[in-house]
Amino acid sequence: MSFTVTHIGTATLLLEVGSLRLLTDPAFDPPGRTYGFGWGTSSRRTSGPALPVERLGRIDAVLLSHDHHADNLDDAGRALLPQAPRVVTTRAGARRLGHPGAVGLRPFETTTVGDLRITATPARHGPPGSLPVAGHVVGFMLEGEALPGPVYISGDTVWFDGVAEVSRRFRVHTAFLHLGSVAFPLTGPLRYTFNAKEAVQAAQALAARCIIPVHYDGWTHFRQGPDEARKAFSQAGLADRVTWLTPGERTPLA
Repeated sequence: MSFTVTHIGTATLLLEVGSLRLLTDPAFDPPGRTYGFGWGTSSRRTSGPALPVERLGRIDAVLLSHDHHADNLDDAGRALLPQAPRVVTTRAGARRLGHPGAVGLRPFETTTVGDLRITATPARHGPPGSLPVAGHVVGFMLEGEALPGPVYISGDTVWFDGVAEVSRRFRVHTAFLHLGSVAFPLTGPLRYTFNAKEAVQAAQALAARCIIPVHYDGWTHFRQGPDEARKAFSQAGLADRVTWLTPGERTPLA
């Protein structure tokens, strides 16, 4: 069994599973630029990637939760996609990318990359009815002999019954949860990713042995940072299950 992760920034992770090297939601642009997120919303990148594209090495597949927001796929990330023989993403995203190796999945559809079984999981990137604004998103479940157990990557989602359904179908070992309580001035109190309270709810429902928060800094649309999540996990008695990654540092997981 061999499983390591390097947190490059926001939702960008380099997962090394046995001999396979997987990259999630590639965003490698430098900080300072403001990006439109649709319907009059925008966000500015405030920090750059902890690992430059030039140091990535071989990528066997990209797991792309969605292709239409720059904190999940920016210009530099899009430019590196041709280096990956496979891109696993939403059905709509696969059509838009035009990548010859793109595989579009609906929730609970599966594909394989090497010895890994990859299942798309439901994600809702906002409140009920937000699909026309936020677009299609998926998370991922990874299963294989090189892993300590099923590995869940939530993608950008709030808590809803689709996440609860994941907990009913899988015995999750490791859960990467996209936090940050994303919100925009234009849409007021509406949220588009887990806040700390929902992250606890998801962690408890999934009963994951290892909880890894990601997607909580580096952009101005985040409304909660790691401090709120640390407090919430601690109050819920989950602190001993949480692993906080140091950006750029290769971390073994077991």
